[in-house]
Amino acid sequence: MEMLGILLLVVFILVAILLVLLVLIQNEEGDSIGGIFAGGSASAFGSRSGNVLTRATSILGALFLILSLGLALINRDTGPTGVEAAGRQQSAGQDGGWETSTAEE
Repeated sequence: MEMLGILLLVVFILVAILLVLLVLIQNEEGDSIGGIFAGGSASAFGSRSGNVLTRATSILGALFLILSLGLALINRDTGPTGVEAAGRQQSAGQDGGWETSTAEE
């Protein structure tokens, strides 16, 4: 299970970097990556370059969300920790707390 978590984390980081780079490449006017190479609609990627980048961004965004949920499910802790554990300790009387430590001094 630990190896799967590491593999998901590596893929998650790669998808995040690709997603950031893909968004940075896109242009506001809609020329996108085609405007960089040829400077117009007769670019190397054709007139559908915006659609290709839009689809790639959508796919990478969906992968990002799926991988983040997968990592959250794999790395969750099933035992009582944090506030729940502190509440159980306090109700059981195991933890004296700050009020008993000042009263003893």
